[in-house]
Amino acid sequence: MSGKKTPAPVMELALEELEAILERAQVGAISLEEYTQLKALIYTFALLQEELQAKKTSIARLRQMLFGSSSERTREVFGEGAGDPETEASSEQAGGKGSLERKGRSESGVRRQGHGRNGAAAYAGARNVKIPHALLERADACPGCSKGKIYPLKEPAVRVRFRGMAPLQATVYECDRLRCNLCGEVYTAATPAGVGEEKYDETAAAAVGLMRYGIGVPHNQIEKLQGNFGIPLPSSTQWQLVEAAAHTYRPVHEAMQERAADGTVVFNDDTTMKVLGLTAEQRAAALGEDTAEERTGVFTSGIVSIGDGHRIALFFTGARHAGENLTEILKRRSQALPAPIQMCDGLDHNLPKEFETIVCRCVTHARRKYVEVAASFPEEVRFVLNTLKEVYKIDARARTQGLDPKQRLKLHQDESGPLMQALREWMTAQFAERKTEPNSGLGKAIRYMDHNWEALSGFLRTENAPLDNNITERALKKAIRHRRNSLFYKTLNGARVGDVHMALIHTAELNEVNAFDYMVALLRHPQQIAEHPSEWMPWNYQTTLESLSAGPDPPA
Repeated sequence: MSGKKTPAPVMELALEELEAILERAQVGAISLEEYTQLKALIYTFALLQEELQAKKTSIARLRQMLFGSSSERTREVFGEGAGDPETEASSEQAGGKGSLERKGRSESGVRRQGHGRNGAAAYAGARNVKIPHALLERADACPGCSKGKIYPLKEPAVRVRFRGMAPLQATVYECDRLRCNLCGEVYTAATPAGVGEEKYDETAAAAVGLMRYGIGVPHNQIEKLQGNFGIPLPSSTQWQLVEAAAHTYRPVHEAMQERAADGTVVFNDDTTMKVLGLTAEQRAAALGEDTAEERTGVFTSGIVSIGDGHRIALFFTGARHAGENLTEILKRRSQALPAPIQMCDGLDHNLPKEFETIVCRCVTHARRKYVEVAASFPEEVRFVLNTLKEVYKIDARARTQGLDPKQRLKLHQDESGPLMQALREWMTAQFAERKTEPNSGLGKAIRYMDHNWEALSGFLRTENAPLDNNITERALKKAIRHRRNSLFYKTLNGARVGDVHMALIHTAELNEVNAFDYMVALLRHPQQIAEHPSEWMPWNYQTTLESLSAGPDPPA
């Protein structure tokens, strides 16, 4: 089609109907309705063709998106069966585990010890009931031999029993009331200790926040679930709980941003988001008048900072890109510290414009461009993927052996350096010897990697430099899950409430802390966290709680 035309509405047509129309077109004129159907089919095909060209994709890529496996492991890309297990793409900072490790299998495919059913110790939140023996006690005569005496074993016999209940439980307290028949005075029974006037306690707010922003269950779905259990919890009430909780969390959230600014390594990336009530004034306040007129997108930026052995995840939803949000974080950075290492993909809007960083590009993003053309260039892609697989195995070995940053760098220079050099020489030869067309899918993958080579190979020159941005990709899954399940935020304030909850939940998870217990502790100590928020990080709040329970030191 030569001109740009507005396509007709896409219609769903059965193959049998189309064949019948074609048969009638051979013997005579077709009806207006049949003409409309054929026209819709032609425009649908033209629209699909334009989309393929505009998105710079291929039929193979489209087929993979619709029907193929989401895995990018080498043996899955080439349709191979179980062979030599591949180390998953995860850097030291990402702290990921291989697929076999997640399935509890060793590289030989044999299930390892301790990866079966959960033991009783795994049910830390379960109610424990101790059951004494009905007939026997310590030092009783043995009923079997009548000569020995019985003594309790160290480990009891354990049975775990599940029962269904609503996520949020409710207790109705019926307090007796008595009235004097002479003076009319009413006397009401006192509620049990710990039961205050508030209808919803701290655990309720933490549970709703965790379900909403940690798991991605919309408020209306929680309302339906609670209603089916006979314990109604309106979505409006849920919003009031999480909004009030976010206000309590904010001092800790601010302290997390201060800590994140001083990190050694920072990761960042974007995903699209929708905020229905984002006004032009709010957009201008975030971007400035000139930029606000040019930009219409809304994003959730994920920033993960690693330093001092701790990991902090932050989320920012609005009109700014990841680089602009990182700029706001780095404004808090101590001037005495050197420039941080930054890991991101190849998009320039991930870079902070006002601050210098040691930029490293994501190897996984570069690798993915080869995966997309594997069907057309199997042998070439196999060489690239196998080379990068060996690099990741070396990085996994450094992590397993507990090497410090200097030792890890030396290991990569000694073993990964030759591999990467061979890959670079292979890339150069593809164009120099005219083995690959530069504008082909493989050529574009090579050009992307060549253009970003210095940043992609930063782990060969810089201590602590990661290989990929997988840790941010995983963090952004919380925002993506929200977008898929809830579709949008209604207002910018709602987006900020979600960002605060996601930051606390994911930071707790990154530091292997129970997110629910952590959030409950914060909600129970609003005054203390407002006064000393840095003492209420996921990795030190337990120590702070212990000091509070111990009370002040007695006078000397």
